[in-house]
Amino acid sequence: MNGRPEDAWTLVYDGFEPSGEGLREALCTLGNGRFATRGATPDGAPRTPGTYLAGCYDRLDSVVAGHTVTNEDIVNLPDWLPLTFATPGSDWFAPERADLPLYRHVLDLRRGVLVRELRWRDGEGRVTRVRQCRLVSMADPYLAAMRTTFTAENWSGPLRVRATLEGRVRNEGVARYRELRGDHLTGHATGSEDDLAWLTVSTRCSHVTVALAARIDTDPGGTSARPVLSTDHISSEHVLDLAEGVPAGLSKVVSLTSSRDPAAHDARSSALRHVRRAPPFEELLARHEAAWQRLWARARLDVDGPALSQAVHLHVFHLLQTLSPHTADLDAGVPARGLHGEAYRGHVFWDELFVQPWLDLRFPQISRGLLRYRWRRLPEARDAAREAGHAGAMFPWQSGSDGREETQTLHLNPKSGRWLPDHSRLQRHVGLAIAYNVWHHYLATGSMPPWCAELLLDIARFFASLAVPAGDRYEIRGVMGPDEYHDAYPGAATPGLDNNAYTNVMTAWLMARARDTAALAPDLAPTGDELAHWDDVGRRLRVDFHDGVISQFTGYGDLLELDWERYAGVRRLDRALEADGDDVNRYQASKQADTLMLRYLLTGDELIGLLRHLGYAAGPDLLSRTTSYYLRRTSHGSTLSAVVHAWVLARSNRAQSWRFFTEALYSDIKDVQGGTTAEGIHLGAMGGTLDLLQRCYLGLELRPDGMRLDPRMPDEVGLMSMPIRYRGRQLFIDADHHEARLSGTARRTYGRGEVIMAGTGDLGRRVIHHRERLGLSREQVAERADMSPGYLKYLEENADTPDTGALYRLADALGTTVQDLLGGGQDRPPGRGPAMAHPALETLDEQECRRLIAPGGIGRVAFNGSHGPTVLPVNYKVHEGAIVFRTAAGGAMDKDLRSGLEGVDIVIAFQIDNIDETNREGWSVLVQGPAHHVPPEEAAGVAGAGVTPWAGGERQLYIRIVPQHITGRRIHGS
Repeated sequence: MNGRPEDAWTLVYDGFEPSGEGLREALCTLGNGRFATRGATPDGAPRTPGTYLAGCYDRLDSVVAGHTVTNEDIVNLPDWLPLTFATPGSDWFAPERADLPLYRHVLDLRRGVLVRELRWRDGEGRVTRVRQCRLVSMADPYLAAMRTTFTAENWSGPLRVRATLEGRVRNEGVARYRELRGDHLTGHATGSEDDLAWLTVSTRCSHVTVALAARIDTDPGGTSARPVLSTDHISSEHVLDLAEGVPAGLSKVVSLTSSRDPAAHDARSSALRHVRRAPPFEELLARHEAAWQRLWARARLDVDGPALSQAVHLHVFHLLQTLSPHTADLDAGVPARGLHGEAYRGHVFWDELFVQPWLDLRFPQISRGLLRYRWRRLPEARDAAREAGHAGAMFPWQSGSDGREETQTLHLNPKSGRWLPDHSRLQRHVGLAIAYNVWHHYLATGSMPPWCAELLLDIARFFASLAVPAGDRYEIRGVMGPDEYHDAYPGAATPGLDNNAYTNVMTAWLMARARDTAALAPDLAPTGDELAHWDDVGRRLRVDFHDGVISQFTGYGDLLELDWERYAGVRRLDRALEADGDDVNRYQASKQADTLMLRYLLTGDELIGLLRHLGYAAGPDLLSRTTSYYLRRTSHGSTLSAVVHAWVLARSNRAQSWRFFTEALYSDIKDVQGGTTAEGIHLGAMGGTLDLLQRCYLGLELRPDGMRLDPRMPDEVGLMSMPIRYRGRQLFIDADHHEARLSGTARRTYGRGEVIMAGTGDLGRRVIHHRERLGLSREQVAERADMSPGYLKYLEENADTPDTGALYRLADALGTTVQDLLGGGQDRPPGRGPAMAHPALETLDEQECRRLIAPGGIGRVAFNGSHGPTVLPVNYKVHEGAIVFRTAAGGAMDKDLRSGLEGVDIVIAFQIDNIDETNREGWSVLVQGPAHHVPPEEAAGVAGAGVTPWAGGERQLYIRIVPQHITGRRIHGS
């Protein structure tokens, strides 16, 4: 049973293969960002059912190797799926003991539904065709449903159907955890109300109440009996009178609620209300499909080839099922294994580092919600830092409900059967990942809310305090890097390593970003002494080198070389060596990219620049040597390793990069780690492959002053296209081996202040109308408009905001006007349009203010005149750093701006506003400083600025404002 691409939008499994059910269940999980249900069959065995609610955790104590350990798990909730059926005189259907001429699962990625089709031949030779269509509603995050249709192919008669809400579930989806307690549910209760059945449970320690309520809608002619209640499950039986060849069926509509939900009195009554008001299955399906259609319009990422497209679509699909717009309002992080299984106990590690950059450019509200998950746990992180003797905030390697450290103290080696100490909580670099995501979110959205700044600055405080003086350098000691194989020096009594290169270099990066953030949030800015200390740490952190490469940590070059031939193909060297009585800490062998993670997060120029800033002589050849060195010493025991290595090699070895990329792309589909996908998908790897396509192969780099494209497209990708949302503006990118196009035009840069035409209304419909009126193909119109056919197709199918130039070229190509394409309109004063949704106010630094006003334009001069406060408009230019404008001699500004004292000038205010009516946003810059009358001997030089008077005429008096204080604000949408 193998998932195969019937087309780019489906994953198909043919036949019943019990050994492959776990993998299929994980990959066929359906979710909506609030909860998800694995693709387990509703009947039979083997099955590993799992329904998981984002952020619903519980802690239990277990005795392991004579020690009591506490583990917090995401809780496997009651199973809403069970439904089976029986022909007259037969047992209840179960696929493992059935005669099945047809058995197929189809996961429809575009529609977000899972379809099971089967033909069952019972012991009497009766053949029944069954079709089940399942959804977890993306339109209503509380609902799920399954429609089952039966067709009797060669018989007629009654068919019995039994539907159940099953509370007898445990956390037992991961074999190596089964020695630990998994009985998280207690307090079971069931009941029925009118035609509805309900079941409630409570988590044992966290006391979260969860309720399921179900409604069974049978087709006309079907009969139902009252539900049969048990303490921990509830079932109802129904009878369908089948006529040969005539389909008949029923729908099971379910709601899942919890005591954590807003706007709810209690979970049970809320569940009953949700399911009672739920529409019939067909309408539920239509709403669900429409919600997915809206998501795909924003999440679209097109590449050539059905197999490649299918894998990309699958990754987008599972990312959005785990982290959807519904997640934005939840208190939930990025679970490393999605909501698809119980591996890693549903904990939040650093996988957001690989996921959020993709979300930032499509669903910034989701990304912001994930940052809020971290911010809400800032008090816990501060306590952890203080208890460890440090300042700032120390975030845990594994996080769950309340943000305390959830990393286990023991872990099982399945190869040796031994429980071993776990020191992975020493991976302090998780805080660097959080800070990186805060900064990337700012670059993508232009927004740095005070709470985001607070998050980054407190992380900077922690790492600055973690660095201790050692001679003329600072060192960071006793940590672990991303490698995870190395947690101690050989034979050391205590765990931890010194001067992990990734941690130290990214700390230097963080010190610089902390200063930038302090400028963006002056109310939170540290003291001058603290900023000076951060600068000092950022200049003098220690980085080790050996054999002409960056050392992963101090002493790495002294470790032994591993016998790689003996362990060829072994991904988990730590387990293999421990089972052989050895220790991976003795060897130069890495589980995944560690030092090379620097090349993942930083461009080559950035990394070289940071090393030089730290005082090390570093050239480009250092990076190539370091890449080759660690590539030979990495076993790729993590799915993230292939993502990072594909990225690092993209510019130097495209063939090898593509090999790593395809490994990452198919790592879950093909279960390359041998059984781990059945325990839950690898969400970081899925997000990482999508980000690799956009930021690495496309070369999309976000900078404070704008966006840059530098594509190095692999031959196998062909044409790649996608919409993105950058700083509140919608852009369309398509690129191939020859060029990159922004909104249909060949170009590689986009400035953050560029104007975009918006409010296009039915632009796509009008384009199609004019194109058909002229009898032109899409390719012909695109050629006339000097834009790519892919972008024109996108404009025809989506509401978008093309730039002004593209709109004028398109109007010319279609023989019409821009006003016609936009549907006409009427003039109105600036600022009278509707307000934007979710406006955000951004404080601009002086450099950005100067950049905005540099082109010149119209401003307003404000001063105390002879008749009171006066505000007058002027045309202005920026000349040699000063604001220059022309006015009339003897006028108000001439008289009122003279102090009458030699060398004494009047300080005035000068304001420049820019209102982008179509985008419903704008900026304002305020310049304060003394106003000078330019003397005649300097007038000729100032005249070269080309400034013209606002009121026209001669007006040869030049006035110059020397800025002493420049401030600015920008308002935009998130």
